[in-house]
Amino acid sequence: MDGIINVLKPPGMTSAAVVGWLRKQLHGQKIGHAGTLDPDAVGVLPVCVGKASRLAEYFTAQGKSYRAELTFGLTTTTQDAAGQIIACQEPRLTRADLEAVLPRFLGEIQQLPPMFSAVRHSGRRLYEYARSGIEVERQARTVTVYSLQVVGWREERFPCAVLDVECSKGTYIRTLCHDIGQALGCGGHMSYLLRTRSGPFTLATSWTLEELEAAQAVGDASFLLPLSSGLDLPLVTLPAERARAFCQGLATVASRIPGARVCEGELVQVSDGQNLLGIGVWREQQLRPHKVLTER
Repeated sequence: MDGIINVLKPPGMTSAAVVGWLRKQLHGQKIGHAGTLDPDAVGVLPVCVGKASRLAEYFTAQGKSYRAELTFGLTTTTQDAAGQIIACQEPRLTRADLEAVLPRFLGEIQQLPPMFSAVRHSGRRLYEYARSGIEVERQARTVTVYSLQVVGWREERFPCAVLDVECSKGTYIRTLCHDIGQALGCGGHMSYLLRTRSGPFTLATSWTLEELEAAQAVGDASFLLPLSSGLDLPLVTLPAERARAFCQGLATVASRIPGARVCEGELVQVSDGQNLLGIGVWREQQLRPHKVLTER
């Protein structure tokens, strides 16, 4: 069984726990997820099964979309609702005030990874330091926010905004919420998060765990998408003899590939016209194997 499952991750479950649950359902298949969601977050979690697990890095690298709730006036240790409140300030804030600062958070921005995150520092995860009460120095990272819109507003003691965000991989939405709160001078935290898209995988086509379990019970594997699903890489189709050579780790000169468009250093998905063979890379007018999925 090789392919991708677009899972709708439930709240209160880690991404690793979803993988473990699926591994039991699929009787020990090799499985890995493509992009972690925090335990309390819900939404799209692409899971790679079998040979697709070797492609996880390409799915993880693609853009993401989220719907997030930002509660103003309450700052927490984790920048989300799971943490302890460390600052409380009843803000005098309007939707117009929020919309006025949002342009600062569009495009390439710098984010400091939160202490409660899986980023590594000296061989340990940051959350391991945080749980021990230790705060370590972190390096800011460049991420890109493509779109940031207010789609809801609740005027309460601690006002809440609902934001739709499109961003690059590696963007911490809870840090984005925290930083917006800081920019408005009242603090804030992410009180809810839904991932609506990961690369080409959307909420509309995702499967709940209950749906997956029911499908498995009747032998329905329609939830399993092909290996090539969602690969945002140019496609190169090899003739039969060169497909065999690719699978054996051999390069092919561009002149022997019909319709080849060479771009030095570019990664491409390689097919024999029916099956995904792997990932290739253009080097010196040759298509060289970068990652082979099929042996021949």
